[in-house]
Amino acid sequence: MGLTIAQKIIQNHLVSGEMKPGCDIGLKIDQTLTQDATGTMAYLEFEAMGVPRVKTEKSVAYIDHNTLQTGFENADDHRFIQSVAKKHGIWFSRPGNGICHQVHLERFGVPGKTLIGSDSHTPTGGGIGMLAMGAGGLDVAVAMGGGPYYISMPKMLRVNLTGKLSPWVSAKDVILKVLQLLSVKGGVGKIVEYSGEGVKSLSVPERATITNMGAELGATTSIFPSDEVTRSFLQAQGRGQDWVELSSDPDAVYDEEVSIDLSALEPLAACPHSPDNVKSLKEIGAIKVDQVCIGSCTNSSYLDLMRVASILKGKTVHPDVSLAIAPGSKQVYNMLAMNGALADIIAAGARVLECACGPCIGMGQSPNSKGISLRTFNRNFEGRSGTADGQIYLVSPETAAASALAGVLTDPRTLGEEAPIALPEHFLINDNMVEAPASEAEMDSVEILRGPNIKEFPVTGPLEETIAAKALLKVGDNITTDHIMPAGAKILPYRSNIPYLSNFCFGVCDKEFPARCREYGPSVVVGGQNYGQGSSREHAALVPLYLGVKAVLVKSFARIHCANLANAGILPLIFKNEADYDKIDQMDELELKNVRKAIEDNAPVIVSDKTKGIEIETEAVLSQRQREMVLAGGLLNYTREQN
Repeated sequence: MGLTIAQKIIQNHLVSGEMKPGCDIGLKIDQTLTQDATGTMAYLEFEAMGVPRVKTEKSVAYIDHNTLQTGFENADDHRFIQSVAKKHGIWFSRPGNGICHQVHLERFGVPGKTLIGSDSHTPTGGGIGMLAMGAGGLDVAVAMGGGPYYISMPKMLRVNLTGKLSPWVSAKDVILKVLQLLSVKGGVGKIVEYSGEGVKSLSVPERATITNMGAELGATTSIFPSDEVTRSFLQAQGRGQDWVELSSDPDAVYDEEVSIDLSALEPLAACPHSPDNVKSLKEIGAIKVDQVCIGSCTNSSYLDLMRVASILKGKTVHPDVSLAIAPGSKQVYNMLAMNGALADIIAAGARVLECACGPCIGMGQSPNSKGISLRTFNRNFEGRSGTADGQIYLVSPETAAASALAGVLTDPRTLGEEAPIALPEHFLINDNMVEAPASEAEMDSVEILRGPNIKEFPVTGPLEETIAAKALLKVGDNITTDHIMPAGAKILPYRSNIPYLSNFCFGVCDKEFPARCREYGPSVVVGGQNYGQGSSREHAALVPLYLGVKAVLVKSFARIHCANLANAGILPLIFKNEADYDKIDQMDELELKNVRKAIEDNAPVIVSDKTKGIEIETEAVLSQRQREMVLAGGLLNYTREQN
């Protein structure tokens, strides 16, 4: 039986386990990336492991999230990361060099290699045939130290692309269609592999847009073949030597298949407040638009912004619309400046932002009250924009630019003939904003620079014999990491300060939750389906850990968050019978009797609801390795014990 692309890469990197769906497998990791919102904690964890120098082929630290410096906190974190990177063998991408996923695709990604990053959109690298996965910062720290990365062996989902995109229809519309078909839970436990004749018509930036938003499917990752299109892109980046051909075997077997005719697609939009709430522009209608934001790791490539510039050229943004554009990298920004496209963007009235994540994580450009904002980003979760009642729609760059001019949601197909935009034969290559680490001979002389906002990793201990705790919070389905640990300009600067950050835990759902935790002590959080979807931020586990959360009991988990809970030493439990969710109320007294023995024996965990006088059977979502980890009190304790 033949293998898929992903299975071939997994086979070449398999350290432990069997390639059978659901089996726990360990993978050798070739490359890692971090960004500054998660990186400070990841490097504190790396330091705690006591490994002097990274053991990966390439590890890169990016500064792209917390670039709004309204106090000393972000600047101190950047300085800390820069000094850690220099000392421990990590390449450092300076502020202004660009968004981690865009830069990594341009300058470092290699087909056939494994990459994990402390950001859920790391699967962007699948656009050039990498097995690229989002992970918690602690998992990244372990990989930098030479340890395997463990996942449950995914199933294989094939998306067969036929035909060719029509004028004004883009890669964003492709992934929105996939989300419409599969939902935000449709990729859980799966790797999405794109194939078919339609693949050849998509450029690497277009493929990267599609794999980037595979994160919104809940997928482990998404991947395209590495073909002549990939080779041309890498050659244009001066990295032709990195290319290898990668394709699935003709007799490869997939667990699931979906077909999409590219020529039948039309411009789409994800409506508030979920990436899978997808409708055609015609269905939505010409709604008034207050704001348009173009950029993020999804749609900030040279190709995307050249198309935007061609639409804006010689025109003026509608007076009722605020248009903000953020190039994805210094390379993109420089090339737009040199060919005149940037001048067209500026002349039209766009507000040009720095090469960073910016509005995508609520770092500036929050819309007005109840404002309708069209964004080329990957997520439109409620409150993520920084405006609690903001109405966020996810659209293509073409739709965004057309709507910015018209003042209402506009189908770009009304603009007439589409100007042909081609990728350059040679990109502008200038890596002067990427710092190489110190040599092994010099590393001992490098001083680590720590600011006063940088606090230590929360202390954990071995799992107790019995847990007695109140259900201090009960929430519904599709709770995101933005619900658990919000982003935004007011909160992100404290990502390295867990005690302060704890004041905002579950602030979107229940502002009183942190106060209740401090009043009552140990607690259990109860939730519904797809709990923890969204970002890879381990803070959504570390902050509850700090507040005394001992277990999270839900109907189902998102992959990365479930792993992060185990890494933190918090028990991830699911209801054996989903109907039992309705039996527990917030503030019920719960007891997990003999829970340590249950975890040791791989037995059901019985939750006694003392308030109701009932018992509920639950199951720990843990592999054997994770059981040992939770028993030890989390991955950091477990790693120390192993060493």
